[in-house]
Amino acid sequence: MLFPALHTTPDAPALRFGDRGLTYGHLARTAGALAHRIRAGVGDPPRVAVWATPSLETAVATVAALLAGAPVVPINPKIGHRELEHIVTDSEPGLVLTAPDVTLPSGLADVPRVDVTLADQAAPLTDEPDDTTPAFVVYTSGTTGAPKGVVLPRRAVVSTLDALEEAWQWTRDDVLVHALPLFHVHGLILGVLGPLRRGGSVRHVGRFSPAAVARELNDGATMMFGVPTMYHRIADEVTDDPRLAAAFGRARLLVSGSAALPVHDHDRITAATGQQVVERYGMTETLMNTSVRADGQRRPGSVGLPLRGVALRLVDDHGTPIDAFDGETVGEIEVRGPNLFTEYLNRPDATAEAFHDGWFRTGDMAVRDPDGYVRIVGRKATDLIKSGGYRIGAGEIENALLEHPGVAEVAVTGEPDDDLGERIVAWVVPHGTPPAADELSDHVARLLTPHKRPRVVRYLDALPRNDMGKIMKRALR
Repeated sequence: MLFPALHTTPDAPALRFGDRGLTYGHLARTAGALAHRIRAGVGDPPRVAVWATPSLETAVATVAALLAGAPVVPINPKIGHRELEHIVTDSEPGLVLTAPDVTLPSGLADVPRVDVTLADQAAPLTDEPDDTTPAFVVYTSGTTGAPKGVVLPRRAVVSTLDALEEAWQWTRDDVLVHALPLFHVHGLILGVLGPLRRGGSVRHVGRFSPAAVARELNDGATMMFGVPTMYHRIADEVTDDPRLAAAFGRARLLVSGSAALPVHDHDRITAATGQQVVERYGMTETLMNTSVRADGQRRPGSVGLPLRGVALRLVDDHGTPIDAFDGETVGEIEVRGPNLFTEYLNRPDATAEAFHDGWFRTGDMAVRDPDGYVRIVGRKATDLIKSGGYRIGAGEIENALLEHPGVAEVAVTGEPDDDLGERIVAWVVPHGTPPAADELSDHVARLLTPHKRPRVVRYLDALPRNDMGKIMKRALR
């Protein structure tokens, strides 16, 4: 059973979006009624699209579909017409669930619509399907070609959320606050279903601001989930605002994910609040793989240890496992475990290509420290730079550059070089007057090693980012 608290704690608070909320009892009756409607009308294949606005209705729709055993296809409300057409054609949803006041785009005109209301009353369905049944089809960002539908079984959701319970000491007493979008794994599966599986509660503040999160932390919230762009704003504001710093200092756990949190922001938040942000590492295809534990050492720049049930290894360019735990040898992360997806929808070729000897190829490059902690150094496709015979991760250079007072934001890439193979390029958003390129290059050489210094520095007003705050490095090329 995915959500035991629907049957055991009817008076406990479950969801709050702004000034609207539901107890577990109300959620059980509302989602139960919608689940019966889904079972009656979904058709075959039994998939449902959810127009995933950051709203109470999105959370209710997702819970109801899971109770009904229908896989959820979350759809970004800002989606373009071409991508929407692809998702609808590829996933063939039998229904689209949405809040009543939403005008849906024409790309969903042929999908029967069901408005999610909070007044329907019926008992939740109890005959949930087995753990191999698909729970979600989440579409990847599609860096090359059309987005692929990642089919996540119920066992992946359960194994990840239960492993995080152990790692983060997550209980029904925790109150999670966040402002994440609900069409990704981070905001929807971790940020909504995570608290509901524990029997705790979630408060979604809508548009992110440090002040909005601080109000909830001052009012009993114990945990925050966020992405690095959010923590960068927090780091900027808590430095000069003691009341804001005190609010964040009250949190039991501040968790960052979806991209690497720069060490500079880690250090600023810790200095102002006394809190050390916890980082974790996951993907759409794998849900969560590693995390720093609540009771473990919180090491800036590290995503911690493999979660319970997850096997993780590094391999070289030939797929040979790397045994070194030296904090220097870079390899690609491969994982296996119950947290993995089952397939890319309608893409057996891509599914087969994603696996190597039963291990999922993540495309992420990392090193492992002597105690087993994993440090991500970047994506194989965009962040691994082969320069002068060295394999260099862009992430450590970015962290070094962020320690320079003249650098506000930075991304590091490689570009072809006749002599070196690739040369290191730093794309810098300056803080004030742009520092000289030679100064930044020498700064990296002093902190790291000379072969890791940028050979080219380019200045920008802003870095291109996606909805989750990840830097889109392909746009820099």
